Amino acid sequence: MCGVSGGADSLALLVLAVASGCEVTAVHVDHGLRIGSAAEADLVRGTAARYGASFRSERVEVGAGPNLEARARGARLAVLGPDAALGHTADDRAETMLVNLLRGAGVDGLASLRRGPRHPILDLRRSETEGLCRQEGLEPFLDPSNADPSFVRNRIRREVLPLLADVAGRDPVPVFTRQSDVFASVADHLRSEAASLDVTNADALRNAPVAVARVAVREWLRRDVTEMHPPDAATVERVLSVARGETRATDVGEGRRVERTAMRLRLVAKPGGEETAVVD
Repeated sequence: MCGVSGGADSLALLVLAVASGCEVTAVHVDHGLRIGSAAEADLVRGTAARYGASFRSERVEVGAGPNLEARARGARLAVLGPDAALGHTADDRAETMLVNLLRGAGVDGLASLRRGPRHPILDLRRSETEGLCRQEGLEPFLDPSNADPSFVRNRIRREVLPLLADVAGRDPVPVFTRQSDVFASVADHLRSEAASLDVTNADALRNAPVAVARVAVREWLRRDVTEMHPPDAATVERVLSVARGETRATDVGEGRRVERTAMRLRLVAKPGGEETAVVD
């Protein structure tokens, strides 16, 4: 199953999946956010037919409000499910690493997108997927939202990475992807160490090595939350302050909070309107 929006990356994913001998279903998810989105689905349908792939179209509703990009992405991923292949490239990996850095994510966030069945073309560059589409005579859909400077990722793509290339005198994307691999290996080691730590035991958490405790808290907060961004460093530190007895509770996002009772930490739904932390 391939998530195919109609852009160059996802069309290349579809073509390469078929060329690899896979039995492919191209899934187009319409968020209903743009006029003419039906034309995008028609493009994907026609491309799938040309290469002998199956096609399915899904519609999701994403209401107006803050964090529109993140909510639209979450709705799309919920429809596609955890096993669908996505057309992310090395350029996406570098951009995601920088987005996560600005969010204050730890090593797991700086590892960015991981290689594997979820991201099978992650080592390709965006220029290569565009070149493949030209070679195949495909005309990708150009998403106008990719030029919207109100989205952080777009400014990183159009302003930050070109500036870094100028400062460094070289393409920074390979540098960031190599660093992502380094962070991934560190994150995997820390995760294996954190797996044996009882994160609900305040004493165990505050006596553990700080790096391990931080990863344990991150994994705990991400548990059972599909496709959630890693909690940022500030959120993790607030939970550790609860474990150290500096506060009794703290908001951790997603409508949840962490509370401490009798030296045990609990992750609970946050009561409406309550403030971030309660000081002892």
